Amino acid sequence: MVMLKELKEKYWTYKNKQARKNKLDLPENKCFSDLVHSQDPDATFTLKKATLSGNKTNLEAAIDWILRAQKATQDDGVALGYFPVSEHNGWMPSYPETTGYIITTLLNTANTYDLPDLKEKALAMADWEVEVQMANGAVQGGPVCPPEQQTAAAFNTGMVADGWMSAYEFTNDEKYLAAAVKAANFLAGDLDENGFFKTNGNVVSANEVKTYTCLCAWAMYRVGKSTKNQLIMDAAIRSVESA
Repeated sequence: MVMLKELKEKYWTYKNKQARKNKLDLPENKCFSDLVHSQDPDATFTLKKATLSGNKTNLEAAIDWILRAQKATQDDGVALGYFPVSEHNGWMPSYPETTGYIITTLLNTANTYDLPDLKEKALAMADWEVEVQMANGAVQGGPVCPPEQQTAAAFNTGMVADGWMSAYEFTNDEKYLAAAVKAANFLAGDLDENGFFKTNGNVVSANEVKTYTCLCAWAMYRVGKSTKNQLIMDAAIRSVESA
């Protein structure tokens, strides 16, 4: 039985890889296919060393890709990714978590290089995040979905709260602060007796401690400091100390 199971797994692995390769060879994927094959004739990706020299050309290319990912969605969020040879066949729906911290990145970039259009794109992302925030203040896990299918995720909530705080600090618009406060209150209430966040959503394994969620502490502390809420700041510190 074990051997039969292994054979089945190998078969389906091969079948899935072959299906992806067939999609890669479609005419509409030629640009992507050329890029893949230019890196490796066997169609496997390689990682190229990034430079940290402040290359503005690289920055502009990265920002351009992010804005294309935003434009590709049906809303003002940023797509989870581009997967032309997967079952998604291209751009995926908006992803609240990564859109959240992209907001901070774009606003800082817009401020550094005086790019008002980029600032507007970032604020459109922040507005969209307010629209899809859950009633309890949390942010959902996974790609955006209808409200009745949303499940809260602590990590995602912290990442989006960081974006809202950046939007608030750049605009003084209270709607961003209000959303961030709701998120911070959810996070503070989600800590267990040991200082770990309990709610991870349905897209990650359950019943395990996720120490990386302590990254939510920065957004929580920003909210607490801005609103002079010591309880929120204490909760943020407790999360870091527990991790």
